[in-house]
Amino acid sequence: MANELITDGDYVLIYLDSRRTYMIKIEAGKTFHTHKGYLKLDEIIGKEYGEPIKSSLGVTFTTLKPILTDYIMKSGRNTQIVYPKDAALIVMFSGIGPGSRIVESGTGTGALTTALAHYVGSTGKVYTYELRSEFQKNAAKNLQRSKLIDNVELKSGDITMGIEEQDLDAIILDLAVPWLVIPHAFKALKPSGVLVSFSPTIDQVVRTTEALRENGFVFIETVECMMRTMQVERGKTRPQTLMTGHTGYITHARKIIMPSIQDKTATDEQELAIEENLVEEIEKS
Repeated sequence: MANELITDGDYVLIYLDSRRTYMIKIEAGKTFHTHKGYLKLDEIIGKEYGEPIKSSLGVTFTTLKPILTDYIMKSGRNTQIVYPKDAALIVMFSGIGPGSRIVESGTGTGALTTALAHYVGSTGKVYTYELRSEFQKNAAKNLQRSKLIDNVELKSGDITMGIEEQDLDAIILDLAVPWLVIPHAFKALKPSGVLVSFSPTIDQVVRTTEALRENGFVFIETVECMMRTMQVERGKTRPQTLMTGHTGYITHARKIIMPSIQDKTATDEQELAIEENLVEEIEKS
């Protein structure tokens, strides 16, 4: 089966080596300049993904079809991104899939939004809240480039003041004060719905976990994902000297249906009666 052909307007990952890759939009009549010579984009149109192409200096590059991690790592940035290693765990812990309706805050560069939009698909929706308009505009550009913008509704607003959407499958938080959102998240989630919070500091994790415990969430867990790449060469294989160390902590939990005050009062009275009976039996013995 033949590969998909590259057409005018497509995005292509130009690969030189593992450290030098370039995400470019193919536009007829234009050239792409590198330190290894320039590439004529007309010569890329009509090629299959994976085909090599030579620069003006005779250096061989390869044309690759961008995948989700490429769109994330090549996002236009005006703030820190959520790395693929963390995005992957967030997606898995959230339990989302095609058709899921989820809320995210804040949008930032849209890197995590891109991953979420990919997994909910065209039948789902990501409602993403962002206070800063410049971040939102940049995120929109990144989502348009990955062709996932239709799966997302960009919203301007402070999620700590409330969540408009209801009956959500999951809520994903990447903001400075996630604990202020927990009461709103409980109201907005479906029973057994999932909340996932990404925080860079342990103090944020502690306050978020306390809020989760106080607001009807169970199965609360916090993890940190560490990843290192390997330098692979016969006789010299070892971990890379440099690595991305700490990025953040991921806390996830599930909403339960809280007992009513009457039910709780009745339960407390039953427990008190049992304790009194035990005391009486002990005194009699």
